[in-house]
Amino acid sequence: MRQVVSLFLPTWPTDRLRRRLGRSAPPPDAPLILAGMEGQRRVVTAANAAARTIGLDAGMAVTQARALLPDLIIIDAEPQADREGLERLAVWSLRRYAPIIAVDPPDGLMLDITGAAHAYGGVMGLLKDMAQRLAEVETTGRAVCAPAYGAAHALARYGTEPLRVIDPLDLEQAIADLPLGALRLDRAIVSALSQLGLETIADLEAMPRASLALRFGSGPGLRLDQVYGRVSEPFEPVLPPEAIEVERHFAEPIGAPETLARYTHKLVDALCQQLEEAGVGARRLDLRFHRVDNRIEAIRAGLSKPGRDPKQMGRLLCDRIETVDPGFGVEKMALCAPQTEPLGLRTISHLGETPRADVAALVDILGNRVGEERLYRIAARESDIPERSVIRIAPMADPTLLRWPEHWPRPARLFKRPQPIDTLALLPDHPPVHFVWRGIRRKVKRADGPERIYGEWHVSEEEWLSVRDYFLLEDETGTRYWVFRQGDGMDSATGSQGWFLHGLFA
Repeated sequence: MRQVVSLFLPTWPTDRLRRRLGRSAPPPDAPLILAGMEGQRRVVTAANAAARTIGLDAGMAVTQARALLPDLIIIDAEPQADREGLERLAVWSLRRYAPIIAVDPPDGLMLDITGAAHAYGGVMGLLKDMAQRLAEVETTGRAVCAPAYGAAHALARYGTEPLRVIDPLDLEQAIADLPLGALRLDRAIVSALSQLGLETIADLEAMPRASLALRFGSGPGLRLDQVYGRVSEPFEPVLPPEAIEVERHFAEPIGAPETLARYTHKLVDALCQQLEEAGVGARRLDLRFHRVDNRIEAIRAGLSKPGRDPKQMGRLLCDRIETVDPGFGVEKMALCAPQTEPLGLRTISHLGETPRADVAALVDILGNRVGEERLYRIAARESDIPERSVIRIAPMADPTLLRWPEHWPRPARLFKRPQPIDTLALLPDHPPVHFVWRGIRRKVKRADGPERIYGEWHVSEEEWLSVRDYFLLEDETGTRYWVFRQGDGMDSATGSQGWFLHGLFA
């Protein structure tokens, strides 16, 4: 099933302008419009959210807008800079989200995320990550994923939900009540159709196709087919300006998986040669299959560290060829490395030293199967509080210099939240005699402790006074537990004096 996302940026020109002006930008709540020439008229080309709330929108004459609000802030539009900004956003999204991305001027992007959403826990996870990162740079965004780009485009601009995933079975119902303006038709055609009593997409779909084409041409019928996914939309994906790419054209279309795999390895060999000449290694690979029906299928593979091993790269790509639908045949294949990094030299010793195991190949295979975001390594972080002393880092990240204390052991499994237990212990510093956890009473055979850990003073005044006394306990079955008492056992200001289980030892 194809998954296409339309990213709509309703206030992109004004958001981009605010980022460019920085501290000299007008206040966010001040009405702001951008003005440009349309023939002999000076019209509004974009308006921020504050201006839209009072009825100012694109297409309105500037004189009319100024009459409605004399204190209106008016700045000349920069359409070329807006387009270049969209292209930069598309290149950034290409490296992060999907192998096929195209600019949809003047206020959006098109992303084909088929097979790429698993890295974010699903399509909705990808949309939320996209919206969150746009919000961090003060940019408003709406994103809709649908089986057809025409539907995604329409719902992103005329739908009610800012983030939405459309199931193929719900596509017809989702777009039925949208206005005709959502079909990307000329205003004159929309106006003429409205005079005939046609207001929604469902109304237009119910019309006889022959009479519709006779009066209005092929445009309305084509837009209907695109919004329902009956025909595909050709588009030109963006490429980073520094991307290294190789491609191969075929005199006759190919489609057999074995043939696609054979030419994939040939493209990998050619790409690795160019990577070597450039002195870089690939961190991400995008393999695109251009079908004879103008549709593009793509495969994305990531590497945990820069590399140009043709065997490993070919294996990563061929593992996912079965997900490619060649249709009536593939007439062109293109392999691109949109993300590269300098590749350093590796010293090989012949002095009998034990070679260090390289797990990068295993990390690459797992990352492309379950998602790169789901693979991580635990490292130490400077903090006395146990749950704050660990951090997730990339599997192949450089080792950190921090280490956990060696004089007190730490459990292999640390709970995200300490779990309360019922126990019996002599105060103030004796270990528990027994404790009840998850409804089971466990008798303590051996114990070590306490290890006192104080709260971090810079977090809050309450934490500065808090105390934890940790004990390492072993029950009759040999299972070892890491428990603590909240407080010093005497002063209630140091904690609730309750007992908690915080981790399990291997």
